[in-house]
Amino acid sequence: MHNLTPRRIVEELDKYIIGQNKAKRAVAIALRNRWRRQNISSDLKDEVLPKNIIMIGPTGVGKTEIARRLARLAGAPFIKVEASKFTEVGYVGRDVESMIRDLMEIALGMVKTEHIERVQERAKSIAEDRVLDLLLPPPRQPKTLIPDEVETDREHNVDTRERLRTQLREGKLDSRYVDIEVKEKTMPFGVISNVGLEELEINLKDMLGGLLPEKSKRKKVKIPEAVAMLTQEEAGKLIDMEKVTKEARERVEQTGIVFIDEIDKVASRGHSHGPDVSREGVQRDLLPIVEGSTVSTKHGPVRTDHVLFIAAGAFHTAKPSDLIPELQGRFPIRVELDSLGKDEFVRILTEPHNALIKQYIALLDTEEVTLRFGDDAISEIAEIAAAVNEKTENIGARRLHTVLERLLDDISFDAPEMKGQSVKIDKGHVNGKLSDIVKDQDLSKYIL
Repeated sequence: MHNLTPRRIVEELDKYIIGQNKAKRAVAIALRNRWRRQNISSDLKDEVLPKNIIMIGPTGVGKTEIARRLARLAGAPFIKVEASKFTEVGYVGRDVESMIRDLMEIALGMVKTEHIERVQERAKSIAEDRVLDLLLPPPRQPKTLIPDEVETDREHNVDTRERLRTQLREGKLDSRYVDIEVKEKTMPFGVISNVGLEELEINLKDMLGGLLPEKSKRKKVKIPEAVAMLTQEEAGKLIDMEKVTKEARERVEQTGIVFIDEIDKVASRGHSHGPDVSREGVQRDLLPIVEGSTVSTKHGPVRTDHVLFIAAGAFHTAKPSDLIPELQGRFPIRVELDSLGKDEFVRILTEPHNALIKQYIALLDTEEVTLRFGDDAISEIAEIAAAVNEKTENIGARRLHTVLERLLDDISFDAPEMKGQSVKIDKGHVNGKLSDIVKDQDLSKYIL
């Protein structure tokens, strides 16, 4: 984290997101401030709160991607929620605290995976021993033991076992089957309620403690599968779940990021009535969580004081000032994201590490079809996407997915029969496939 300076963070985000420098700078500063806070030695450490951000911009301009890439860069637990999915406490639906419970589950999964990776080698070794025990059961000891014979048998057994282990690791036993006993996973069930208990999983086995025996069943599987299953089981035994839970809780509290999309959908203009009755209630429920409160989860209480909240919305009909004043104050940083035009689309198609054109080239390469795009074709695709966005709904860069799918429809379908061929997409090909649809506005509404 020490090396992630704001400039470096922006450079990393530039690899995946085109433009939107204001938003990148804002999230880069917010992330760096977390590192700065953790290095404050005085009592001020707990007083420094994250500066939450509101991103304002139309759909498809990179709001979600900026937040997601930021979390991945920081190795932080991240969750994306939609504000419109929540209802005020007392109404049927999910209450806002569920986002913190979900974030805790995500963090637990992350930390558990890290701990399992640390013990993977040891767990695999134990799993191999268990498989070898199945292939070469220890011999029964006769009642009358002659020390020399026992020693010879033991040495012979060790040699045979080591030869088998070598064959196992070299894959020479992959076709053989073994019978293994695996523990059955107990299926928890959910309690559906409208008083904040939704999705609270109650596991009968946990409630009844040791009264219920652990269920297991025998399965006949190939040796590689047996090793994988037993490795997973042994790794689970080797990690300390109490330590994992504690670390996950700390990670949520200190580095968690919550991305609240469609925040504009809960902004109500004027007095709430009819179907909008719970909009202001959702905002009021968000207040304590964003400001800092304790949320009960099945893994223990989680404090939200230092969780970073990034809200986003198009704000076509509502304005940020339509949010209740208290909530506006909890999001001091506001960033406007620019709409995307032809020039940005050209860059989006070619520059990012995960550029769409690179994805299609890689997909068709699996069929041994070489796909190439001329610069004139890329420019034409960008122009068509921008034109359709202007004439119909502006869905930003997502329009490129639609245009490219339509353009490469025939090639994608016929690719298995085109093995070894090279296909170049030029401006003529693009116009031939898409110009009629773009000209006919009614058709473009349905197809593009």
